[in-house]
Amino acid sequence: MPDKPIVLLTNAMHPDGEAILAPHVRLIVPPDARPETLREWARDADGIIVRAKLPDDIVDHAPRLKGIVRHGVGLDFIPVAAATARGIAVANLPGSNTSAVAEYVMSALMHLRRPLQRVDGRLRSEGWAASRATADGLTELSGSVLGIVGVGTIGRRIANIARDGFGITVLGTSRKRSLPAGIEEVSLQDLFARSDAIAVCCALTDETRGLVSRELIARMRPSAVLVNVSRGAVIETPALIDALQSQKIGGAALDVFDVQPLPSNDALFDCPNLLLTPHTAGITATSGRAMAVGSAEEMLRILRGEQLLNLVNPAYRAA
Repeated sequence: MPDKPIVLLTNAMHPDGEAILAPHVRLIVPPDARPETLREWARDADGIIVRAKLPDDIVDHAPRLKGIVRHGVGLDFIPVAAATARGIAVANLPGSNTSAVAEYVMSALMHLRRPLQRVDGRLRSEGWAASRATADGLTELSGSVLGIVGVGTIGRRIANIARDGFGITVLGTSRKRSLPAGIEEVSLQDLFARSDAIAVCCALTDETRGLVSRELIARMRPSAVLVNVSRGAVIETPALIDALQSQKIGGAALDVFDVQPLPSNDALFDCPNLLLTPHTAGITATSGRAMAVGSAEEMLRILRGEQLLNLVNPAYRAA
């Protein structure tokens, strides 16, 4: 019997995904996801399932590699052009964590607008009257304006929840497609000036790097809040820090950062009214299983030479 192909998991995934792969491949999981570790462990890999950023030169260290599958959506973790040039298929899983990310955005907005944990804390520590007084300064989502930067699959889901569930007016921008009914298409400048809350959902590309600039942040209303579920580099972070520390905006929620993991001495930790989470917007038990099963099945299709459900680099065949 021929040896089983080797599939490298940059990180362990849901057991149901591993169970799909186990009868057909040999799974290997490195002790960490440092670039030098991934280069070494990729040496004999026929496939890689990606949950951590791959080194830009990973394909130079993986002579047997046939395919790379993103355990999720964002392709900035994968050197797609280099893989294409080496004849390596790349696939991802659009829609696999859409609901999880959209629900995160709405949860973050609720946290920023009506922080019930603060109300609870004051009730426990200061009593009934002090806790009730907290509510006087809180605002409702209903009747407010939400601007969505990047109305793709996730942005549309957020818009539906916000508009139909909370009665929020939705503004949007998209560089690739016309916006659906119910979302007013506006310029970035108008979006930042008119919105009570802004959700940044666009993919990280050369065009979107630094897109949320100091100039755009300066257009935000003093009470407006910003939620970033895109990538850290989409926002000019020093400008956001300045706006928060000087209380020129109402607050923010960040799930992604310029450097990950976020260093313990980062200036973001000293910002007021800032919710920080460790890149978990798309991670729930539900989405984790869906991404694991989807990436496992797509990897098997690659190894068998079958048609992929979401091939992102068809030009690889010409290499």
